[in-house]
Amino acid sequence: MTAHAQAATDSGPARRRRSKRVGVVTSTARQKTIRVTVEYSVQHPKYGKYIRRQTVLHAHDEKNECRNGDVVELAQCRPLSKTKCWRLVRVVRRGAGGEGGAT
Repeated sequence: MTAHAQAATDSGPARRRRSKRVGVVTSTARQKTIRVTVEYSVQHPKYGKYIRRQTVLHAHDEKNECRNGDVVELAQCRPLSKTKCWRLVRVVRRGAGGEGGAT
């Protein structure tokens, strides 16, 4: 066994923590894929006012358990497709109804 492989098996792989985000599901139209909007605030560089920004992430939902309006936690993972590199960790809070999941 090589020294690198031995070190990885003894103390576990030396990897950085995967980044996590919390957002709201905005689309469940595709199978095993959800579109999540993550909102955040950023301070304007000149005027100092806080501005709301948002980013859209595509995430893997293996069991098709999410519905529109759900608040979900996502973790970054390897690229699963051209636009999808996040996976569903858990549903934090169910949405207020809306459309059902993918049929």
